[in-house]
Amino acid sequence: MRQSLLKDISTPFRAIPKWVAILLSILIWVLVIGLWFAVTYSGFVREMFLPKPDKVVETTISMAMDGSLWEHVFSSVQVVLIGFVISSVVAVPLGLVMGTYKIVQSFLDPLVNFIRYLPVTSLVPLSILWIGIGIEQRVAIIIFGIFFQQLVMMADAARSVPRDLVNAAYTLGTSRTETVFHIVMPATLPQVLDILRVTMGWAWTYLVVAELVAARSGLGYISLKAMRGFQVDVIFMAIALIGILGLLTDQIFRLLRRYAAPWAV
Repeated sequence: MRQSLLKDISTPFRAIPKWVAILLSILIWVLVIGLWFAVTYSGFVREMFLPKPDKVVETTISMAMDGSLWEHVFSSVQVVLIGFVISSVVAVPLGLVMGTYKIVQSFLDPLVNFIRYLPVTSLVPLSILWIGIGIEQRVAIIIFGIFFQQLVMMADAARSVPRDLVNAAYTLGTSRTETVFHIVMPATLPQVLDILRVTMGWAWTYLVVAELVAARSGLGYISLKAMRGFQVDVIFMAIALIGILGLLTDQIFRLLRRYAAPWAV
């Protein structure tokens, strides 16, 4: 059994037992948190740069008890979800059409590839000037950060559909429109879900950019506010919560992919 396990672990792409995967997942967190305890309680890193874990937990409980934490979490979740949904609703069909029809690709490709390299941070002042300082401005930053990346990745997914499948559909008498709906879309579904999962992670990273300027609530906002007051424990709490929320959405998309596209698991 030991030899079989070693063989599974050392073989590229070979599945490993579920208990081993769970054990390793727990182990990495034990190591990270253990290292955190070690460097803070030993005095190796001063508390003004790295707070002790229990101080972060105390701050989290305190803010949760007075209700301020939930207000900031709700504000951030709202911004990310609205921005992500609006971006995805447009990017998924447009990206698939862009990857399927050369004429659409030729028309949009130069503009999309130009805009997607523009730094999001450089557009924050313009977004405030054009949209104002409400939630719309923060949602716009999220959309700008992920929309054009989603578009390019969706187009690549559509272009990767095996031509044998398309040609077989034509041979059986399928029309061009039916080929898009019955071949391209099902064939790209696993990749589409993977792209949505990855770009949801990017949306969480752009949240801090969106809330650093002109926000009055949110996890990014309290990070900036805490930095001015040198409250490192609050900064760590906000960062950890963004990571936890990102991890949660990641797991939701993994679960969705498992049930929506079981053939690609």
